[in-house]
Amino acid sequence: MILAGDVGATKTLFELGELQHGGWKTVFGGRYVAADYRDFGSVLQAFFFEWTAQRRSSPKIARACFGVAGPVFDNRVQMTNLPWLVDGDAIAARFDIAHVKVVNDFAAAAKGIELLQPADLVTLQPGEPVAAAPRMVIGPGTGLGVAYMVWAGDRYLIVAGESGSTGFAPATPDQLDLWRDLYLHHGRVVVEDVVSGPGLVHIFEFLCRRENKPPAIAGALSAGGDAAEITHAALERGDPLCLRALDLFISCFGAIAGDHTLSIMARGGVYIAGGIAPKILTRLKNGGFCAAFNAKGVHSVAVGKIPVLVVTNEKLGLLGAALFANA
Repeated sequence: MILAGDVGATKTLFELGELQHGGWKTVFGGRYVAADYRDFGSVLQAFFFEWTAQRRSSPKIARACFGVAGPVFDNRVQMTNLPWLVDGDAIAARFDIAHVKVVNDFAAAAKGIELLQPADLVTLQPGEPVAAAPRMVIGPGTGLGVAYMVWAGDRYLIVAGESGSTGFAPATPDQLDLWRDLYLHHGRVVVEDVVSGPGLVHIFEFLCRRENKPPAIAGALSAGGDAAEITHAALERGDPLCLRALDLFISCFGAIAGDHTLSIMARGGVYIAGGIAPKILTRLKNGGFCAAFNAKGVHSVAVGKIPVLVVTNEKLGLLGAALFANA
């Protein structure tokens, strides 16, 4: 049996299962809020306790892989937006698992593309996909993840990094005003200061400051409110300021995704993953994302032929982790 994990700064997913007939068969799974646990070992222990309580025995695990939000060095990750260390070798010793692999969460997401079904994808731009051409996976959540996929003769090689920490380059006058505001308040502005859950809050607060409307007066946020609250106010209540914040977020996201697409000319397709995209899908489909994505000067026509798809399957990272565990 394989243990697969998708470990993010907000939530952690675990599943025990098997790869059968080109698919993943789940035997047992669990979802955990990261803030409820002091470290990775604690949340994994909680998962095993739940298994034991239901099955009255310890799971027999041959291999495990965890996709973790952060850079991987020597089979371990010091997470970027959570004070957890995920050490594959230490986990193997503590939980008696022979083979434990730790990979970047967006490397796992990219690998998981192999197991997706047509129902797991929503098309934003159909494009003209080119077989064996580079692909890209990108998605905002607590941070911004990016992975490139390059064809190597018989399979895709996956390259994941920390693109969320690269500098934010404004592409419109509104984005330039946003950059100036964030620089004034935070110093160096990186892309996930804008395109992430916290980034959407930054954008909303910027608009409030620019229009001299405190968040409470704007009617969107309670004390300590977050991106989900802004999104709900925009999409469910039609709050004008929240809608503008969401549209500016989408415009920034589209521009950044288009820049990364140009970096490898991802004519095999761009896959939008992460926790936020499915929640704002109706607004993503309005056209603002693709307009910003395709606004690439002399390369606009070429970029407009690149397929762009939203992944709606929350288990994408788990699927990729299972495949990595089995490799």
